[in-house]
Parts: sequence; C-alpha cells; structure tokens
Amino acid sequence: MLSERFTAALVYATELHAKQVRKGSGVPYVAHLLGVASIALEYGANEDEAIAALLHDAIEDQGGAATREEIRRRFGDHVTAIVDGCTDADTIPKPPWRQRKEAYIAHLPTASPSVLLVSAADKIYNAQSIVKDYRILGESLWQRFQGGKEGTLWYYQTLVDTFKNTGPTAMAEELARIVLEMANLAS
Repeated sequence: MLSERFTAALVYATELHAKQVRKGSGVPYVAHLLGVASIALEYGANEDEAIAALLHDAIEDQGGAATREEIRRRFGDHVTAIVDGCTDADTIPKPPWRQRKEAYIAHLPTASPSVLLVSAADKIYNAQSIVKDYRILGESLWQRFQGGKEGTLWYYQTLVDTFKNTGPTAMAEELARIVLEMANLAS
C-alpha cells in the first residue's frame, strides 16, 4: 500500500512541474509522471520506486543539485539514488543529445534493479506516447526530438537491447513490442 509519503511526492512533483508541458503536445507534464508511476506500480514497484517514478525528471528538468537535495531531505537516500539513476543530465546547458543518450545507456548495465524498473517504466510510457502521436501527426512528429527520426529509433532500439540484457524481463519485452510498432510505423 502507498502511504502519505507517496501523496507528498505527488504533490511535490505536481508543484515542481506545474508550468511544464510534454514536448510538442501541450499535455501537462504531470500526466507523464502519473503514467510512469502507474506503469512502475503495475510491474511491482514498492513505495520508494513509485515515488522515484513521480520524481524521475525532477533533477534533470527542475533545479539540478538543489532539487536533488530537497528530494533527499523529503524522501531519503534510496529515492534520491533512483532518481539520480534515471537522470541523464543535471547541468544547464545539457551536454549534446547523442552524448547524453550514450552515457545513459552505458550506465544501465550496472544500475540497481530499482533504477532499471523506473527507467523502463519511463521508456515504456515515452514509447507509447511516440506511437500514439505518430498515428496522429505522421512524419512531422520527429521534429520534436533532438535526435530526429533516426536518432530516436536508434535510442529506443538500443534501450530495448540493453533492458533485455539487464532486466526487468517483462518490461523489456513490453518495450520491445512498442518499439517494434514504432519502427514499423516509421518505415
């Protein structure tokens, strides 16, 4: 069961991302955070993992080191470590896109099971969103992404391969199904 800590994390995440929308869609960002937490919970997340799912983009998008320390103060070292493991950059400006994505993928084989669970939930949600939006927008969708069509397809296929080798297995299989659909639509 989820406690008041989860509720506090939900409120905090909503406040942090209140003015943020999903890239190109105008959908409030909190929808993504709720979706990732939902997927994580459906695949067996404990409360710390569910809280980290709500906060997985907080350091990267909403304040860097200061936000990391606030997460640590409010939710502890374990949640902070999971969020850190899901963060591909905590500096402004961010490093170049390809460099960030390669570094993120490279760290996954040594990541904790909790980081892998939250990361996989995030990637499943994002891949589902790409497929849904591609059906509506077609090729113009790829303009949203710094990696464009080729880079985005490379990134998600490489994530599939990485998760298949590191776990969690059921989530890797689900991501593989979605990424295959993405690739088929894009071809």
